[in-house]
Amino acid sequence: MSDHHFRKIDAWRWEIPATGQMRVPGLLYTSEKLMMGMGADEGPKQVVNVAHLPGIVRASLAMPDMHWGYGFPIGGVAAFEMDEGIVSPGGVGYDINCGCRLMTTRLIYDDIRETIPALVAALFRQIPSGVGSRGPLRLSPKEERAVLLEGAAWAVSQGYGEAADLETTEDEGVMAGADPEKVSERALERGRDQLGTLGSGNHFLEIEVVEEIFDEEAAAAFGLEKGRIAVAVHSGSRGLGYQVCDDYLARMVRHMDEIGISLPDRQLACAKLSSGRGRDYLAAMACAANYAWANRQILMHRTREIFQRTLGMGPRDLGMRLLYDVCHNIAKIESLPVGGRELRLCVHRKGATRAFPPGHAALPLRYRKIGQPVLIPGDMGTGSYVLAGTQRAFTETFGSTCHGAGRVMSRTQATKSCRGRSIPREMAARGVIVMSSGKRTLMEEIPEAYKDLDEVVEVVHRAGISKKVARLRALGCIKG
Repeated sequence: MSDHHFRKIDAWRWEIPATGQMRVPGLLYTSEKLMMGMGADEGPKQVVNVAHLPGIVRASLAMPDMHWGYGFPIGGVAAFEMDEGIVSPGGVGYDINCGCRLMTTRLIYDDIRETIPALVAALFRQIPSGVGSRGPLRLSPKEERAVLLEGAAWAVSQGYGEAADLETTEDEGVMAGADPEKVSERALERGRDQLGTLGSGNHFLEIEVVEEIFDEEAAAAFGLEKGRIAVAVHSGSRGLGYQVCDDYLARMVRHMDEIGISLPDRQLACAKLSSGRGRDYLAAMACAANYAWANRQILMHRTREIFQRTLGMGPRDLGMRLLYDVCHNIAKIESLPVGGRELRLCVHRKGATRAFPPGHAALPLRYRKIGQPVLIPGDMGTGSYVLAGTQRAFTETFGSTCHGAGRVMSRTQATKSCRGRSIPREMAARGVIVMSSGKRTLMEEIPEAYKDLDEVVEVVHRAGISKKVARLRALGCIKG
């Protein structure tokens, strides 16, 4: 862990006071237990580095799932003024709009107890996964342009789902300001045959059962009931988003001196929001975000079809409905309260989730009384949580909370620890059927490579930046 001084504010918040060239303090949402487990992680140092960036507002934040990333820590949140502030690709991440969606069903656990292996096998056979996987579509340049501009709505217009799905997708599945002209030909080429694919690494499609309800009113509003089956999808913008990030990082690193910003880490390469380069990145990032929403929309539709075929039932009996879709890696222009005033800010959420409060106009009417659904997946042996956004998050963390468990072991460390082990057999002993396109992915994604999800969620719940609604247990999982 870094050598910076930590000041304990309360049981769930730790401050790194501003020193040297830091423009604001660092603020970590964590616990004694998670602090003790941080070890040599450089995440806190990256929190400090982010605090040096121009136009940063209030504090450089880190959620309890924080760990080292490129430039910004994963689990990092920072907001910047529109006039003097910056946008940084490292504050968004390589997998632009990597996100999660959760679908509820009318099924109960006993309905599919004996069919879970067949469902997992069918999903694995019919949904492309793994590094470089190709999907069922080969987009023409005109079709790809439409995807980048329209997002999830394009997928629905092509028969992949229903208009109702868009109502419960963050931003209705489309980010304004997208401009395909700002996306490189290499990125476009990478995106033409990857729509409808899961990807690799920590991306997954998981069958889950609602195991525990913490807030009956919120759970009812979200359509969650103990014993009901749900399905989670975690995927992003695939090679297209990766290439957009790579392209703009290269441009910004080359031209850092032009903007006269002294950075403690070149991985924080950035551009002024008011500059042409900054606007170009935001336009290309929006294209990648829209691609990711279209991708998850297609994955959800195909999952519905596979469930119906495998179980021999119609759509009404299955009742698979989108609870919500949230994005994790994004920079958004939002109006937020700061010091008693409402300001337009560019909020970077890298490995963090939006958590808007009850009453916010951006929420679907069906959830407006409760607050935004927040989806927090864990490791492949654990399951996930559903939380709800709060007013405290809106005023304290720029409407943000954690996004998952967060790694404590590198992929290399995890793989080394798996020698001589059968991960599928270990998962089966836990009651989880897993399938993957490669053994290495399962080794990299072992449960012990991640923080304790219960502890992570307890921090954000106790800190008041999101509240627990339900806990879901994993039953079957496919990975790349």
